[in-house]
Amino acid sequence: MSKKLAAILLSALVGAAASNVMAAQGQWQKDHPRRAEVNGRLANQNKRISNEVKEGEITKGQAANLHKEDHQIRQEERSMASQNGGHITKQEQRTLNQQENAVSHQIGG
Repeated sequence: MSKKLAAILLSALVGAAASNVMAAQGQWQKDHPRRAEVNGRLANQNKRISNEVKEGEITKGQAANLHKEDHQIRQEERSMASQNGGHITKQEQRTLNQQENAVSHQIGG
C-alpha cells in the first residue's frame, strides 16, 4: 500500500511541476526558446506517461520511475540555466534532448 501511495504522490508532484512549467513557459517563449522547447517536451512526456498508465501499458511503478527520470532532467535544465543567466546553450539543449529521447523510448507508443 505504501508503494502505491508513494507512486501517486510522486505522480501528483510531477504533475504540479509540469503545470508550473507550462504556466512559466509563456514567459520564456520569447527570450528562452531552448528552455521552452526542453520544458515543453517534458510536459508532453508527463502526459504520455499518464496515458500509458491509464491504458494499462505500463505499471504505476514504471510510471514513477519515468517521472523521476524526467524530474532529474528538469533539475539539470534548471541548473544549466542558472549558470548561464537563465539560458541554456545549444549543446546543453542537445544533451537534454538526448536524455529526453531515452525516456521517450521507454514510454512507448
